[in-house]
Amino acid sequence: MTDLAIIDRPTKPAMLRGLRRRCPNCGEGHLFDGYLKVVDECPVCGEDLHHHRADDGPAYLTILVVGHLLAVLIHFTWSNFRPEPMVMATVFSVICVGLSLYLLPRMKGLVVAIQWSKKMHGFGNG
Repeated sequence: MTDLAIIDRPTKPAMLRGLRRRCPNCGEGHLFDGYLKVVDECPVCGEDLHHHRADDGPAYLTILVVGHLLAVLIHFTWSNFRPEPMVMATVFSVICVGLSLYLLPRMKGLVVAIQWSKKMHGFGNG
């Protein structure tokens, strides 16, 4: 076992950096080149990030969070204010799309950071 395999990578700071769309190693470099394309390596510390396998995980997490938030908001709004159905559908559709677009890159950063901290999919090599 090499010394690199023993080095601990704390998960919580990496997750917070990923949520901020920053490199899970240094927290300074940008994690994305564009909206969702993960950079091959951190421009600041040089950490290899091309190993990630986020796949559909960020989308599932985004749907989970947005769905739970909107369910509570829709119930509260309907119970207390009884707006016109078309107005309510329009407003909550816009909220749903906006919140989804906001959260998706953050959830992808979170998934990549967890994979990095747990040394999954090649992140532990070298």
